[in-house]
Amino acid sequence: MCGIVGAVAQRNIEEILLEGLRRLEYRGYDSAGLLVVNSKGHVNYLRRVGKVKELAAAVTQYNMHGITGMAHTRWATHGEPTEKNAHPHISDYITVVHNGIIENHEPLRNSLIERGYCFNSQTDTEVIAHLVNWEYKQCKDSTLLEVIKKAIPQLRGTYSILVMDNRIPGILVAVTSGGPLVIGIGIGENFIASDQVALLPVTRNLIFLEEGDLVEMTCHNINIVNKAGHLIKRPHIESNIQYEACDKGKYRFYMQKEIYEQPVALKNTLEWRLVQGQINLNELGSQAYDLFSKVQHIKIVACGSSYHAGMVARNWFEELADIPCDVEIASEFRYRKSVVRSGHLIITLSQSGETADTLAALRLSKKIGFIGSLAVCNVQGSSLVRESDLVLMTKAGTEIGVASTKGFTTQLAVLLMLVVHLGRLNGMTKSVESNILNALQELPKRIEQVLSTDKNIAMLAEDFVYKYNALFLGRGNQYPIAMEGALKLKEISYIHAEAYSAGELKHGPLALIDIDMPVIVLAPNNALLEKLKSNIEEVRSRGSHLYIFADQDASFISNKGITIIPLPYVEEIVSPILYAVPLQLLSYYVALIKGKDIDQPRNLAKSVTVE
Repeated sequence: MCGIVGAVAQRNIEEILLEGLRRLEYRGYDSAGLLVVNSKGHVNYLRRVGKVKELAAAVTQYNMHGITGMAHTRWATHGEPTEKNAHPHISDYITVVHNGIIENHEPLRNSLIERGYCFNSQTDTEVIAHLVNWEYKQCKDSTLLEVIKKAIPQLRGTYSILVMDNRIPGILVAVTSGGPLVIGIGIGENFIASDQVALLPVTRNLIFLEEGDLVEMTCHNINIVNKAGHLIKRPHIESNIQYEACDKGKYRFYMQKEIYEQPVALKNTLEWRLVQGQINLNELGSQAYDLFSKVQHIKIVACGSSYHAGMVARNWFEELADIPCDVEIASEFRYRKSVVRSGHLIITLSQSGETADTLAALRLSKKIGFIGSLAVCNVQGSSLVRESDLVLMTKAGTEIGVASTKGFTTQLAVLLMLVVHLGRLNGMTKSVESNILNALQELPKRIEQVLSTDKNIAMLAEDFVYKYNALFLGRGNQYPIAMEGALKLKEISYIHAEAYSAGELKHGPLALIDIDMPVIVLAPNNALLEKLKSNIEEVRSRGSHLYIFADQDASFISNKGITIIPLPYVEEIVSPILYAVPLQLLSYYVALIKGKDIDQPRNLAKSVTVE
């Protein structure tokens, strides 16, 4: 989490930094701060609790002119969201902003207190500022870059750090150790940020830093030292990202906008991949065939909504491609001993491509014997994309809302196409591929039909406003979608929700069922429908009100204790994608009625870049 933006220029950078923060606010919105220094060494420094707009409003009251500076939007890890804990942090003339966690901050803090330093905050970031200040005082003739080289080995954790000496305008030093940083190259000015979207208003000429890079940046020069200590050149990349999400248009919230963008997002994801009656993933390159021909097992690693997408894909890989597949939460995978099988491919899923645990899992896989890696991601140029052997982009477009919607459904679409691509190697027939292709082609239209019933779901949401718990049920490929629906309701309405496989009801969850526990059931017309109906009767007989999202041909009838939400016919293979959409709408409307902050729910951030 947390967003960093810095600039070294020959013009006033105050508004550049603020606009960068606005674009990085998805990374954190507990507090924000800004520090700029003018050519005469005069420092302007401001921090505010709350969102970036609070800082921007305060800036208008001051003359914040400066040519070198840094800004930060915070997601609290160490210390409460207070002005004292907001970044930047200063130690005499050293200023620091930081994303990540310094794991050994407590012993460092104690050591620095013994050396006479006083701490004004509870953060691990202030430790960095005082440590750099201390090292500077030990080597008074050293450059800031040289001092940072001495301080960095003392830090343990995952982080990206930006440092400046307020006495020397025109120089910024940055280091990345597991946290993303990207440099933006201008004419007579240079910039740095946690995400390229912060830099797009001023430049599209970018350098993506790699693990362990140390950078010294002025308005005319960029020097990069890699983790081996060698001065190196990193490639310049021209960004083609379209940051179209700045304007909500006719919508009240980004999440609402992104839900309704799903038909178009899916069309964009499918475009050029459905060619002449077959699924074409030539974008993977010629090396993909050699790698895929060796695949005997698949390990999918992901977090959050991406993990739920992986659970759906597991069923697809085994049922359609005849490839054994298992799915694991990235934070669990990276901290346990794994048995790597012969021909084991790792597939990582992340919308941002910067999820810390997923990145760590990818890096671990390279050390323990996986034959290769494939990333499914929505952000070109992200760390996951750059570090993976093969990549499939979802092309969902920019997603701002914390609760993933179009990012999730486009992920599923890409995974299904990948299943077909691998299935061909295992004897998938042309008729099966053709059926999947046709189902994918029809999917955007079918989702438009679901979205056209939004008023019915908005009315339904009123039943949940005064509920404190909810239970989601699904079977087969709908069980992960039930989990996704429960997550959405939790994320933005703060209602406690759980998901269970409907077949597990008698193994514990039935104890929860009463009149105050609404139960949401996903009931497509498939081979498991009759068994699901038995589960529904078990719930109904115990007094709960059931809300059944059902295929229009599934022969359910609304009566006392049961509300049926009919959904359009959809081919069974793509039903998990379609059934996710009404659950997104339900969670959105419940949160809307409850007056919650839908795009930026409490305690959450869009991109989880720390453990």
